[in-house]
Amino acid sequence: MASALQLLLRLMKKFNVGVIGYGWVAGAHIDSINGTTQGQVTAVYSSRKLDSAELSAKHGGEIECHTNLKKMLNDPTIDVISICSYPQYHTKQVIAAAEAGKHLIIEKPLALNLKDLRAMRRTLVKSGVKACVCFECRYSSQFLATKAVIDRGLIGEIHYGEIDYYHGIGPWYGQFRWNTKRNAGGSSLLSAGCHALDALLLCMDGEVDSVSSYSTGSKNKDFKKYEYNTSSVTILKFKDGRIGKTASVIDCLQPYYFHTHLVGSEGSLLDNKFHSTKLGGANSLDKNKWSELSMKLLDSGDVSDHPYQTQFEEFFSALARGKDMPLTDFHTAARSHEVIFAADLSAKKNKPIKLSMLRA
Repeated sequence: MASALQLLLRLMKKFNVGVIGYGWVAGAHIDSINGTTQGQVTAVYSSRKLDSAELSAKHGGEIECHTNLKKMLNDPTIDVISICSYPQYHTKQVIAAAEAGKHLIIEKPLALNLKDLRAMRRTLVKSGVKACVCFECRYSSQFLATKAVIDRGLIGEIHYGEIDYYHGIGPWYGQFRWNTKRNAGGSSLLSAGCHALDALLLCMDGEVDSVSSYSTGSKNKDFKKYEYNTSSVTILKFKDGRIGKTASVIDCLQPYYFHTHLVGSEGSLLDNKFHSTKLGGANSLDKNKWSELSMKLLDSGDVSDHPYQTQFEEFFSALARGKDMPLTDFHTAARSHEVIFAADLSAKKNKPIKLSMLRA
């Protein structure tokens, strides 16, 4: 009875959250956290001075504003830290928060290089804190439905998959001002296309053996400020022989498009359509017809459209149970980053890169 009561009390607990950084993505984090049943933002750290009354009125609750990060991390009432700062600051802030015993919500990319990723992993393992990484597309209507089709065997064993990210990140887009820098954005794949590569790993569900990647860029003047190539294509070879492909194109002039095409032994899935021999009847006989899935396709890079609230609800629920975050825990996200780092190294060296080389 006591253990059941303790579990009930933990499930009813409200987690106080401190946010590092107050920019575009932080606003979406705060409102999504406050929209859950178990999270409430109570503090925000920013290098610029903010007004507590103004933020409290805008987002709800009582938010204390800090310009001293150490002071916020030392606050014993804060359970979780949400890191919404520029990517180049993530490693130092993740390590500081973990050493302070705070659980973590971390915006992508986790880190800009393998050395920093490993430093994060060592600290999280040593501290025992839990982390949720914002590969929130796994919680989108599109990929919840896609994964359900896969798990039910409707397209059989997937042997080829391609998931591509097309999103023009030019001067008209909020991320542009920092995304153009190599020491902030990192690469096309790391800064944005990582969502597509992570989704491919979710759907293919296997260990990557090697990657081959190539990159290029646009001649359009709007993309001249980029310090790295803005389009890349990466071929993944899995240890079991299957192959996959991810294109990351952030210099395109077109509507946002998260292209998904999975080919299996019993059918195929294309965005919100699928064809399956498992259904029988006309669909299995007429190869010119698709069946349509009821889903909301990912159609915007705007953070206000991202399924953060669903993801954060799962995170707080897992924390209450003392469990790891499902789907987007640190170690799962770190594996996706390792593939990304291998891909960027492949493009730089113009040769295939084995994942075992990075893990040696």
